[in-house]
Amino acid sequence: MAARPDSSCDAGHSGERQRRLAAVRPRLLAFARLQLRDASEADDVVQEALITAVEKDAHFEGKSGYETWVFGILKHKILDALRAQKRRGKWQTWDDDGLEAAVESQFQTTGRWQEMARPKRWGDPESTLASERFWQVFDSCMIALPENIARIFTMRELMGLSTRQICEEAGIKENNCWVILHRGRLLLRACLEKGWLAEADS
Repeated sequence: MAARPDSSCDAGHSGERQRRLAAVRPRLLAFARLQLRDASEADDVVQEALITAVEKDAHFEGKSGYETWVFGILKHKILDALRAQKRRGKWQTWDDDGLEAAVESQFQTTGRWQEMARPKRWGDPESTLASERFWQVFDSCMIALPENIARIFTMRELMGLSTRQICEEAGIKENNCWVILHRGRLLLRACLEKGWLAEADS
């Protein structure tokens, strides 16, 4: 008589994946909101990605980390959402005005964070990892960038799209893409020097 599959093992495996998905969900949401600039739409996209991860669980081959695999699913969902946004005319026009002002507006004349722009603290500051704090500041600096700059930077540096793919998605020329990426890096560096390095030195 053939042995029956151990359902308890299957249940344990499924439960572990569910816990890992629940744990990674806040990071998925933060990533989606940064790119889509719409909390409701980001929530929908993350929910779709999580459902897809559950449905395609058997396709996970372990070649990368499970969370990395889930992020890969989310990236495809975000690209679909961005295309839909573009069709609906939600993308801003490509205007270079106010880039420096977008960063400067996050800080007081003393160089300290504006109260509304200050990254939220997570738990006891003494137990907060420096790298975790850095990414809070990084997210705040990304949010301070104009949508178009942040979108192109995220496509390249966080989503891993090639320049050609970015140009196709955004409808821009390659030289414009490089200029936008360069300005985005300069503005992020300026913001991080004020928000992270100054804070770390104080």
